[in-house]
Amino acid sequence: MSVETGAPNDMLAAHPETAYFWGRVTGDGECEDGCITVRTNDETAARRLASIAGAERADRRIVERAYAHDTSITRQEEEFTVQVVGSLADRASAALGLPFDGESGGYRFDALADYDRQLLRGLLEGCGTVCFKSDDEAVGISFVHEDERLLRTIQTLLDRCPVDAPYDELSETSSGYWFGVADDAAPVLGDWLYEGSEETGLFAPSRRRKLQKSIERVR
Repeated sequence: MSVETGAPNDMLAAHPETAYFWGRVTGDGECEDGCITVRTNDETAARRLASIAGAERADRRIVERAYAHDTSITRQEEEFTVQVVGSLADRASAALGLPFDGESGGYRFDALADYDRQLLRGLLEGCGTVCFKSDDEAVGISFVHEDERLLRTIQTLLDRCPVDAPYDELSETSSGYWFGVADDAAPVLGDWLYEGSEETGLFAPSRRRKLQKSIERVR
């Protein structure tokens, strides 16, 4: 896997790397005054995100992370934090409608529409869950976030992707809201989301591996 391809000249221009980066920021990150923060539990993905945005490094720590669907269940895991200091956070909020300093977001991703695959991949890795449902012999793909508006935006992106990806209605969970992709559509959606990713390096290896192994078990 290559993690050394050139970074885009403008972080707000339409580009596969910017689409993936902003998907990750939106899914598990913040735009604050003078700083963008994005988190991942995959070291390779952290290095890639830092490379895209020109950040100096990714900081590593061990965190107690709540399970997305039930915050009463926690587990310890590595977390890597990438921070981009400067005016980009304010510009991204204005251009893409990302939440800024705790305010609600509008999520305007039309400028990245040519790269919905990379954007959705970043969103899945940022606020999505993947599992193998042994009782049903099915792959589970769901999205979980505290912001209901973001999840409805993700549903809109799924509506316009070239593979059929029906999904459930939003439901409340202890960490906000969530919805799941239909079980019979999950393998095809997973294949599409990661198609071509090997050549670009725009993915978290641990997340892709987990999804691919789950898909292999149902085929």
